[in-house]
Amino acid sequence: MLRFILHYGIHILVPIGIALVFYPDKRIKASLILLAGFLLDVDHLWAEPIFDPNRCSIGYHLLHSYLAIALYTGLLIWKPLRIVGIAFLIHMVADAVDCLFILD
Repeated sequence: MLRFILHYGIHILVPIGIALVFYPDKRIKASLILLAGFLLDVDHLWAEPIFDPNRCSIGYHLLHSYLAIALYTGLLIWKPLRIVGIAFLIHMVADAVDCLFILD
């Protein structure tokens, strides 16, 4: 249960919190962009099985690769794409936390 709460809490509450604190004048638009980080999970469609609760997404799926994470970090440099980079990195943090629960 803790795994579920942390994973989806980071996916949902952290983006909304960041939007409220750092983008108060555009909180709705910022929240929607930050929540759109969920779209990175489209790469799960190419996996077999599509969802495996015991598989760590980081380093496994294309959009969760270390190269992709480096590219998302690079988005932070250019202001117009910074919020997209933040959204994608929040997604990676949520999935990385989820991976900690898989390790035995």
